[in-house]
Amino acid sequence: MTPNMDEAIEKLPEPKDVTYQRPVKLDDALLMTKFGIYNLCLITISGTILAAVLLETLGISYVLPVAECDLMLTTKEKGILSAISFAGIISSSHLWGFLADTRGRRTVILPTLFLAFASTVLSSFTTNFWLITITRFFTGFFISGSSATIYAYLGEFHAKSNSSRAIMGASFVFGVGCILLPLIAWSVINQEWEYTLPLLNIVYRPWRLFIVVCGLPSLVCGLALLYFPESPKFLFSRGHEQETIMIMHKMYRWNTGGKGPKLALTSLLQETEAQQTKIRREETANNKSVLRLLKQMWQQTAPLFMGQYLKRTTIICVLQFGIYLTSNGMYMFFPDILNRIAELEDQGVGRTTICQAVYATQVDISQLQQHDVNATALPEVCHQKLDISAYEHSFVLETIYALGFAVIGLIINAVGKLPILVFIFGVCGISGILIVFIDLPLLAIWFYVILLTCGFCISVVNACTVDLFPTNLR
Repeated sequence: MTPNMDEAIEKLPEPKDVTYQRPVKLDDALLMTKFGIYNLCLITISGTILAAVLLETLGISYVLPVAECDLMLTTKEKGILSAISFAGIISSSHLWGFLADTRGRRTVILPTLFLAFASTVLSSFTTNFWLITITRFFTGFFISGSSATIYAYLGEFHAKSNSSRAIMGASFVFGVGCILLPLIAWSVINQEWEYTLPLLNIVYRPWRLFIVVCGLPSLVCGLALLYFPESPKFLFSRGHEQETIMIMHKMYRWNTGGKGPKLALTSLLQETEAQQTKIRREETANNKSVLRLLKQMWQQTAPLFMGQYLKRTTIICVLQFGIYLTSNGMYMFFPDILNRIAELEDQGVGRTTICQAVYATQVDISQLQQHDVNATALPEVCHQKLDISAYEHSFVLETIYALGFAVIGLIINAVGKLPILVFIFGVCGISGILIVFIDLPLLAIWFYVILLTCGFCISVVNACTVDLFPTNLR
């Protein structure tokens, strides 16, 4: 047991049963529910939800090279389609965060998972650029509700001494999801089958099924969450003490397997901070006016752009923008670029830069417009499979990410955040410049992989944010 747990146990009475007749602090009560199967189930679900966000947003990068003929996509439209899910996430994250804080974590997570899956399924049946762009925007819009809330939901089922361990566990599950993404893409997209759907006037090919597969974790997690309650800390902050106690009894039964002494917890201690939070949330919940809700959202956000926090907010936003633009934005074209380079190598082209490879293998959409794209046979310039190297290098990249996050977690306290940021930004920046000039495809690919590892900085910058801002502004 941890020192905090030992202290908590020493402060509590030790009758024959685990019974506390006097009020107990919420954190102490969570400790006494033990850490077991209930917590592991929540950690697995939370990590899978994070992986679902990855699949929904980055999975499209494997679709673009093989769907460009079906949807008649230009390079510009591919760029828009790559970014549209992130546009949905950005446009809704503030809304979901506000609703999660005022209406409940599970209240936001559960419906947004189902809505994201529904939008994903619809996008798999689209027949043109605009339809898939709209549906993918709503996929990002809804999946943002889960990604913005799941850490709070998971952490509030654990005492402070266990919350970090739970979040690290969810991050491990997320890392497994990262590694599985290229494997899932390879197993689905590179199949050879197609079905004509006359009613929808489309040919259903493997890339459409892959889009649905990327949405399945959202559906599965949504169904799993039906058996889990609202966050106990959120319920307690809203004054639902008895519901909170019932949840803790359930957690204790799951974690102990129904064996051992009975947890007869009868009441929880009302803490000053919890009472203040309850008052604020009740005031917000009672405001039915949209204008008042928007005003409260502004009041929560405005301090970030005032006084001493303006400079900090600006720096953090610029850093995050650059990191996401590179790690996610450039990743969206990674499988496509690998596929194009492999195509040139098959044609006997030895030396070429990445830019030359992209333009040399570009499909002329104007020629495709004279062809029936819904026919079972597409022109030779169209690809229905990705070269195996696209999956291999993507798998290596995701494995590097999983190992890299583990290493950074071990050294960050000893080395410091700033040296890590400077080192990663410097190495990735140099790699990005070299990519433009190197005409050895294999070497250029590895520099591309190094460039994409700037995503390591996301967690480091987030850690800096925690240090730079007070709790009420995080």
